[in-house]
Amino acid sequence: MNLSTNYLGLKLRNPLMPGASPLVDNLDNVRRLQDAGASAIVMHSLFAEQIDGNQIAVDKHISRWQDNFAEATNFFPNVDEYELGPQEYLDQIAKIKAATQLPVIASLNGTHVGSWIEYAAQIEKAGADALELNTYFLATLANVSAATLEQRVIAIVSAVRKAVKIPVAVKLSPYYTSVAHLASRIEAEGANGVVMFNRFFQPEIDVENLEVHPKLDLSTSEDLRLRLRWLGLLRDQVKFSLAASGGVHTADDVARALLAGADAVQVTAELLTRGPGRLAELLKGLEEFMARHEYESVSQMVGALSLRNCPDPEAYERGNYLRTLQLWKE
Repeated sequence: MNLSTNYLGLKLRNPLMPGASPLVDNLDNVRRLQDAGASAIVMHSLFAEQIDGNQIAVDKHISRWQDNFAEATNFFPNVDEYELGPQEYLDQIAKIKAATQLPVIASLNGTHVGSWIEYAAQIEKAGADALELNTYFLATLANVSAATLEQRVIAIVSAVRKAVKIPVAVKLSPYYTSVAHLASRIEAEGANGVVMFNRFFQPEIDVENLEVHPKLDLSTSEDLRLRLRWLGLLRDQVKFSLAASGGVHTADDVARALLAGADAVQVTAELLTRGPGRLAELLKGLEEFMARHEYESVSQMVGALSLRNCPDPEAYERGNYLRTLQLWKE
């Protein structure tokens, strides 16, 4: 049975890897992930707010609201609250490379092209095998159009692609007007793949203290279904790599992502709650699934139920909406 896959031009021993999380800050955890069968190590993002000493956050976000929404200041951590500062982050890449034999996929989350380019180059120099551009642009003002947000992503991809030689993936949110169109533009700019999707954590309102504060909710398997739809829709429309991120908790979830069209599957919440060793259980479950359904390789599975290959393509399209509405019976 051949579990190997090609992701971002990297030949990986299997499609399973930890998603971005604090697990990578501890080298013992990183070694445990390798022992459990991880095919690569995905680092959490280095944020522009760290790079620029939090000044971007202050100027761009906090100052704008300071006279009418003071609670918003609580959303942005102080510089010393980040686990790894910019130099520590670069050092950690080298430490992980030295401690394991796994490819390291670093992650960068910037706010303007300059910060993306500068630190993309430094991440490459530090030894990262690939770079994930974690794009988080939320249009909070009415005069920011959908086209403006998409063009911002394209400009970043174009600039970073010219600045580094290592493979580049773009982590998208599902909230763009046309995900398929944006993905095809990203591919045309020379990116090596997209990761679907970023999870936006929604704020909570404390009705007793009249405060707005962050709230962390880990994913569930229900979150995977949105990823499956877009994996299935994109698989036959782009040639570059696709990765699933969000909602992968069981071996069946891994199989679903591959069948829809993922070349790689990132697991985060499941590892945070059950430990790095859980990865080995998911791999064993994937092997059992493949044996049960007579798949000899992961490559046979990838996209077997994409839009083009699905016995019922309407399950991905408008027909799914119409038919789903009829499922409720009192």
